[in-house]
Amino acid sequence: MGVIEHWNRILAWLAEHAPATRAVLRPRYDALPDLRVPIDLQLWWSVYGGTEEGLFAEILPPFYTPLGADRAFVLRETHVSKPVDSSEAGAPTAGFHPEWLPIAFDGTGDVLAVDLRPGVLRGCVVEWDQERNEMVKPEWTSIVEMFDQVATALEARGAVGHCMPEVNTAGELGWRTT
Repeated sequence: MGVIEHWNRILAWLAEHAPATRAVLRPRYDALPDLRVPIDLQLWWSVYGGTEEGLFAEILPPFYTPLGADRAFVLRETHVSKPVDSSEAGAPTAGFHPEWLPIAFDGTGDVLAVDLRPGVLRGCVVEWDQERNEMVKPEWTSIVEMFDQVATALEARGAVGHCMPEVNTAGELGWRTT
């Protein structure tokens, strides 16, 4: 299965179990510009347009709201804090690398980003901790793997790492950390 199929699994689960979270997700309405990003990211952004400004949809554990392409590029420009270097994708680093492209935010400054540096792990998903100003290791090898794990955890009410999905009485998805 590809990125769109896994994303659709997540959307279907949200529609049935967490309708308030599903309601804040926007489809992509306009044409996607020519982006130099991995094909899976292009495909996802061709159908997903993010959330309305100021709204959260904590779909990605432990508390990340996925970004549409427009906000991802803006967020990258506000976060870049180090020069380009010769490190490979997935390598730990201090500072926000200019070859990372944010794909989700948590509202406090931390982001999930696709690592576009060259190397075997090009396209992996990393978590950047703003307070510590570092990324320690990749969280997923790709957005396909990330969406598959999230969809599977939702469908089975299982864990993704140390996080379990929970839906509150308002119909909003959240993740309980253990």
